[in-house]
Amino acid sequence: MFDKSTTDVPNEEKVQIEIAEVEQTKPIDTSASENVEEIFEETNTFNVAECGEVLSLENFNTLYEKPLKEIENELVEMGMQKRFGLNKNALLQEYYNIALEQKKLVKVSGILDVFDDGFGGAIVFNSDNYRLRKFSVYVPKLFIEKYSLARGHKLTVLAAPPKREGSCPFAVKITSVMDGNPNSIKNLVAFNDLVPYYPTERIIMESSIHNARTNVSMRAVDLLAPIGLGQRALIVAPPRTGKTVLMQTMAKSIRDNKPNAHLIVLLVDERPEEVTDFKRSVDAEVVASTFDEEASNHVHAAEMVISYARRMVEKGKDVIILLDSITRLARAYNALMPNGGRTMSGGVEANALQKPKKFFGSARNIEGGGSLTIIGTALVETGSKMDEVIFEEFKGTGNLELHLDRALSDKRIFPAINMEKTGTRKEELLYHPDELEKIYTLRRAMHGVPITESMEMLVQRLKKTKTNVEFLLGLNR
Repeated sequence: MFDKSTTDVPNEEKVQIEIAEVEQTKPIDTSASENVEEIFEETNTFNVAECGEVLSLENFNTLYEKPLKEIENELVEMGMQKRFGLNKNALLQEYYNIALEQKKLVKVSGILDVFDDGFGGAIVFNSDNYRLRKFSVYVPKLFIEKYSLARGHKLTVLAAPPKREGSCPFAVKITSVMDGNPNSIKNLVAFNDLVPYYPTERIIMESSIHNARTNVSMRAVDLLAPIGLGQRALIVAPPRTGKTVLMQTMAKSIRDNKPNAHLIVLLVDERPEEVTDFKRSVDAEVVASTFDEEASNHVHAAEMVISYARRMVEKGKDVIILLDSITRLARAYNALMPNGGRTMSGGVEANALQKPKKFFGSARNIEGGGSLTIIGTALVETGSKMDEVIFEEFKGTGNLELHLDRALSDKRIFPAINMEKTGTRKEELLYHPDELEKIYTLRRAMHGVPITESMEMLVQRLKKTKTNVEFLLGLNR
């Protein structure tokens, strides 16, 4: 037990309980008061002075990410009476009920989602695609103002369990922000004030972890469209041209060659089986919204991902987002636009593409450290006029375009890359001068050759060598 100013935490250090704006259907505005006792007396929900140490389970997240059966077994060991028919959400609610009975706080880590109405925010989890749940921890407006918090900040908090039916847990102490001191965030330069520059550090896609066939695809990407940290890359893909396999292979290469970069795969309006396949085949944070969900879910997932990425870049980290697809994200924004605005051809609202462009435009290399790389796919030749309009709006906004070709994929030539249309702006900043000269030689030799013949010729030559270095050295022989 402890007094109103302290509580025991797992490392046995004393921490000060701060102002807690308690959860309600409409949270109260505590901006006029800085007195802890007044706020708790007014809301009358949870007596922090009666709390004990943090609940025996070190972190709510360790429970949250477990399978249903393991969660149930864990809670039974903690004192829950075994019941049948409880889903995951109900079991997690039981966890907070145990915390309430034992009068203990709960340690929770997650990403901050700030409410649009200005009344605080909530902690959501990337493993749950940033969905707002009944047990999401409410973060008071006072905390957000005190620490200059923004959407996308990673928080670790001590949370008090809800006392009433229909309420949610609430934060009483913020122990860390972005894995550091909460007060240090104020000293960081905002993302929009960071100085962008062309990508200068290359992400090598060639990797020994791939089999011979998939490594040829990655080697072709390295030769035709080099990717750097901070790249804004657009993969232009007709249906059935190997887009998904190419994205998965890229993700594996990035994980192998840039292990310190934070890799996020964002799947928008995707098939559920594709989501499962990505999660099983790629070692990355996979955030997804499937086609059977509302457009608002697609948009919310994307905005949480880009906000979290921006916060990491502000801390000097390298973040890489693989987005499939920009087209479907733009469709979702268009579906949420109010009626009455100016409509372009294809049924696209005039202002619907501003936010997806802002998402894509966030990709940049930062002078002094940190970068945000976005590799997004754009769908073409789908038979939809809207998709064509969306592509035309995004064409030219990236600094790399990789075009896939249906004629190549129909002949089972993979990767189905159209060499003539594919390239990277300022590629000389990514290649070694000797390597660049060899690439120019390759481009000149392939110029004017039909795309099917040129790509088939390149793939055959790549298969005869084990690495791109060996391939380039043998070009003049």
